[in-house]
Amino acid sequence: MGTSAIAFIHELTFDVLPSKIIEQAKLCVLDLLGVALAGRETALSRIASDHAAEFFAPGALRSRILFDGRAASPIGAGLAGAMMIDSCDGHDGHAQTKGHVGVTVLPALLALADIRPKMTGREFLACMVLGYELGTRAGIALHASACDYHTSGAWNALAAAALAARILPLDMRQTREALGIAEYHGPRSQMMRCIDHPTMVKDGSGWGCMAGLSAAFLAQRGFTGAPAVTIEQEATRGIWSDLGERWRIMEQYFKPQPVCRWAHPAIDAALALRSKHGFTSEQIRAVNVRTFHHATRLAHATPVSTEEAQYSLLFPVAVALKHGAVRFDALYGDALRDAEVLRLSHLIRTEECADYTTRFPDQRFAEVSIDLFDGRHFDSGPTQALGDPALPLDANAIRAKFHAFADAACGANMARELARTIDALDAEDANVTPLLDLVLEAHA
Repeated sequence: MGTSAIAFIHELTFDVLPSKIIEQAKLCVLDLLGVALAGRETALSRIASDHAAEFFAPGALRSRILFDGRAASPIGAGLAGAMMIDSCDGHDGHAQTKGHVGVTVLPALLALADIRPKMTGREFLACMVLGYELGTRAGIALHASACDYHTSGAWNALAAAALAARILPLDMRQTREALGIAEYHGPRSQMMRCIDHPTMVKDGSGWGCMAGLSAAFLAQRGFTGAPAVTIEQEATRGIWSDLGERWRIMEQYFKPQPVCRWAHPAIDAALALRSKHGFTSEQIRAVNVRTFHHATRLAHATPVSTEEAQYSLLFPVAVALKHGAVRFDALYGDALRDAEVLRLSHLIRTEECADYTTRFPDQRFAEVSIDLFDGRHFDSGPTQALGDPALPLDANAIRAKFHAFADAACGANMARELARTIDALDAEDANVTPLLDLVLEAHA
């Protein structure tokens, strides 16, 4: 099985991709760059970019740091870019992986493309699809074969290694070694530790990107590490058997709100009740949320950092009930001390629903009940998160989300130019250089 995965890395071509897959890849690029623009001003992102510029200085290979412009090694640029995206928890994900692949795929690909500036736009999109196909399957395989719940970096490291194996390029033997090295050194950190104690380590994707890129450069020099057990073991063979037939990139969810996905069903239920019944936050006496076990662990009622706010269910539901939306600027700085949001956050009660826990991770459900001071009572009923493949955000909604982030961060004119450049990547004569020059330079 390992051989067919390796063959897929080197043999996938743009020409075999269905049009819907190409359009999905472009939407993934757009969405991820919007999230990066929102996240680049966080303390997490600033520290990571400074770290990459200082401690991952360029040698023979030079890549620019995402939305920064400073030079680093490709490994450092990938690390900083993945941490920038991860700093704003609005990026796409996949239910069965319980995590995210695009957060590593895009910065790894940008760092590699910057050392191969003649890459065509079509090859760039083919590489995006490759990264999603390899990374998503690696995540599903790891969860099916490991006893602990690991962060995304544990498995999206293999996607970064696969991209580097294709672009450098590595031969088939080196590629196998690179995947094994990436799997072995990918950060198998405990996700629930970060849920219970949120800090800047977040989902481990920056480290996964660094590990995966490093793995390929090591394999190029003769370093060994095969096999990648998640790819080659008999127990997960079926996960890899449909490469090129089932397109896992189409199974990604897109987030309407920049917080942990597990909070989204409750947020959507609260927003629906607010919209339907027209009450204000000041009228609310009590809120109860029934949801799956993992979501009840998002228990930070008084977040003191944006990381705690993003890994909370209570606080963003309170934001939604006050403002009618959950914007990223409500999740950091002075907004964390909003008295009315904190009042609501502390009165929300959560309880586990055994049925919803059984459905997780394939489905994420919640139901919200709200009591007002005047005695009225409202129930949402079972609510599934908007943005899942079963309840997809359409292309216009994803574009609107991008502009909500990007227009504020870099100006409407640049945001429009960025969107146009991404849309044109599949043109016959398109080159990746215009995109690189837009996203790998500093922007005020």
